[in-house]
Order: sequence, then C-alpha cells, then structure tokens
Amino acid sequence: MIDLHLHTTASDGALSPPELVEKARSAGLFTISITDHDTTAGCDAALDAARAAGIDLIPGIEVSAVADGRDVHILGYFIDTASGSLRAFLDRQRDERLRRVREMGDRLAALGCRIDVAPILESAARGRSVGRPQIASALLDAGYVGSRDEAFDRFLEFGGPAYVARRGASPAEVVAVIHGAGGIASLAHPGVLRRDELMAPLAAAGLDALEAVHSDHDAAAEARYRACARDLSLLVSGGSDFHGEVQHRVTRFGAISISEEELAALRRAAHRRLP
Repeated sequence: MIDLHLHTTASDGALSPPELVEKARSAGLFTISITDHDTTAGCDAALDAARAAGIDLIPGIEVSAVADGRDVHILGYFIDTASGSLRAFLDRQRDERLRRVREMGDRLAALGCRIDVAPILESAARGRSVGRPQIASALLDAGYVGSRDEAFDRFLEFGGPAYVARRGASPAEVVAVIHGAGGIASLAHPGVLRRDELMAPLAAAGLDALEAVHSDHDAAAEARYRACARDLSLLVSGGSDFHGEVQHRVTRFGAISISEEELAALRRAAHRRLP
C-alpha cells in the first residue's frame, strides 16, 4: 500500500511523526509521504522511525498557493528538504500564516467570540505550521462551537465572517518553488478544490501530476481526474489526506493507494529533475 498524503503534528495532524510511521506500519503501508502544510519538519522528524520500520518515506510537503483569494494546495514530492530556496519560501509562508491567525482572532473577537491566539502563535515559534484548524480548536475549547466542523461552517470557511484571505504565491509560482527544490508537483484533491479551470494552465506551467486518488473522491470523481490527467499528459498521485482525530473529513487510512506502477512513474519524473 502506498499513501502519499499524510499529516502530523508539525501542521494540523493529530499524531507525531514517529506515531504516524508506526500507524502506517500497522496498516500495512510500505511507501508513504508526510505532506504537512508549508513545512517539512514532520517529514524530517520521521526519517529515523521510517528507516527502523522498513518504510520508504518520500520527502514531501503540501504548499498553500493563492488563486483569486482562495487557497490552492500543491503537493511536492521527492523534494530536497534542505533546499535554501525552499527554506526561504517557507519562512515567508510562515509569516503569512501568523498574519492570518492574528486577523482571524480579531474578527472573531468583533463577533463576540474572543479566543486567545497567543498559544497558537507560540506553537508556530516552536516550528509548527498553524492556521484555521488551530483556530477551530480554540473555538471548540472556548465553548463557542460544538465541533471543529461547526467552527469551519459558521466562521472559517471561504466567505465566512472570520475567514481571512491568504496572500502569497500563485499556484504556478509554487510549482516552480517545488521544482527548484528538486521535486515534482501535484495538484491536491481537485475534487475538493473544484477549480478545474486551473488544471490546464498549471499543466502548461509545469505541473507534474493530479491527485486523482483521495479520500474525498468517489469512484466517479477518481475516474474524472484520471481522465483529466491523461488528457493533460499528467501523472497520477494519491493518498488518504489523513490527519487523525482533528480531521474534519472521513479518511481511508490504510485503504486507499495508488499503484506501484503509478509510484514508479512519479519516481521517474523526479529522477529526470535531478541535476
């Protein structure tokens, strides 16, 4: 089994990197990629555990881009996590996340839902990638909502009263950043994104793959995006998008996988980017 979309406590996942590796081993996964949001800390911290468990850990990341004021997530695989250009870019991403947390806190206070964002900002200073999931947890802990889902539905989704638009790099720029770090780029969960008009321009800008296989894609959606990948000469990636208990969607951890042939095609694409 191959799962190329997993999150840890380095961003908005529930399990530490070693805990996630152990869960992956128990689930029968033999190749994984930890793709935390705008950070490679989880992937780096899992290396020793993955080696000990006999699991092939592909260096990965899920980068937040912006198109028309909305998030577009680009997955990066086989990246050099020590790349200087990637490090500098992720520093800018971290600063943008902190701005959004502060502004969301201010908007919630104006709505009568005052939360303490200081612990969230402090966790960012310790290296965690922070954002709306941590705000949702703070709303839940303060008793303003009954679940994280409610926090997103009432306040934090696009168009919600506490939603703060992201500023930052375009999807095409993020693809270039991933390529600059020696990796390949895949458009994350296009069925969730629902911005199919972005796919052809991104393919022209060098996008390598579509995440056709995903927990939120039913059979029809997977078939649709596999066909889109073929039409645009893109490869297929896939994964559960597992977050754990903090995740506000049902995932199929250990039950969703791309094929070994599809993984091999991704490896070949990454190998062609080697200097």
